[in-house]
Amino acid sequence: MIRKFIAATGVLLAIVAMPAMAAELKIGVIRSADLAEQAPQFKAMQDQLKAQFERRQNDLEAEGKKLQDDIAAYQKEADMLSADDRAKREKDLTTRRIDLQSKGQQLQSDFNKSRQEQFSKTMQSIKDVIDAVAKDQGLDMILENPVYAKPQYDVTDEVLKRLKAGSAKK
Repeated sequence: MIRKFIAATGVLLAIVAMPAMAAELKIGVIRSADLAEQAPQFKAMQDQLKAQFERRQNDLEAEGKKLQDDIAAYQKEADMLSADDRAKREKDLTTRRIDLQSKGQQLQSDFNKSRQEQFSKTMQSIKDVIDAVAKDQGLDMILENPVYAKPQYDVTDEVLKRLKAGSAKK
C-alpha cells in the first residue's frame, strides 16, 4: 500500500513538474529534406563523386559496347569459322564478359564505399553547423522533421545560411 502511494505521488509530481520543465526547454526544428536539397556540401559531394567515377563508368560502358559489337560480329561469322576458331572466339568473348561484369561490380563497390565515406564527412560538417546554431540560439534540443512545428522554431534557414557561407560559428 505504501509503495503504491509513493509511486502515485512520484507520478503526480512528475506530471505537475512537466509544464515547468517544458517552459524551460528551448527546442528548434530542422527540415532535413531542405538541407539535402539546398546545402552546397551535398552538391559538392555529388560533383566530387561524379568526377571521381565518371571516367571509369564511361570506359566500362565503351568496353561493354565493344563486347556487344564483337558478339554480334561473332554470331554473323560463327557458321563460317572452323570448330577451333569458334571455340577460341567463344572462350575469348566469355572471358571478356566475365571480366566486364567483375569490373562493373568493382566500380559499384568502389562508388558505394566512396559515397558512404563522403556522405559521413558531409553529414558531420552539417551536424557541426547545426550544433553551432543550437548553441548560438541557446537551444536545448533540435528535432528533425517533426510532423508539425511553428515556424519560429525552425532553424533550417539559419543552418543553410551558414552552410552556404562555408563557416560555422563555434
